[in-house]
Amino acid sequence: MGWTDAELSITLCDDAEIARLAGDFGRRRRATDVLSFPSAEGPGAEHAGLLLGDVVISLDSAKRQARARGVPLARELETLLVHGVLHVLGMDHARAADRARMRALEQHVRWELGRLG
Repeated sequence: MGWTDAELSITLCDDAEIARLAGDFGRRRRATDVLSFPSAEGPGAEHAGLLLGDVVISLDSAKRQARARGVPLARELETLLVHGVLHVLGMDHARAADRARMRALEQHVRWELGRLG
C-alpha cells in the first residue's frame, strides 16, 4: 500500500472482548468481526515511520464466518485483516461508491498476497 516504514498493531480476541472495545469507543456494545483504530485520520495522511493504528479481530466471529463461507480460518483472518487495514488507512464503506472501491481494493490486495504466498 506504499508504506514501508510503519507499524500496525494486530490483536486477536474473542467476541466478548471485541464487544467491550466497541462499547468503550462509542459504538454499539456488540460482537463484530473486526474493529479498526487509525492513529492518523483521513485519506492520504502521511504515515511513513508512524504507527498506522490498531486492527482487532474476533476469532469467534472469524471462525463462524469461515464455516458459513466454507473457507479455511486462515483465509477469513486474511480477509478481515485486509479490511481492517484499509479502514486504518482511511477508507470507509458508508456509501455505495465507497463500498465498491473498498471491495475492489480488498480483492486486489488479497490477489497480491496470493501472488507472494
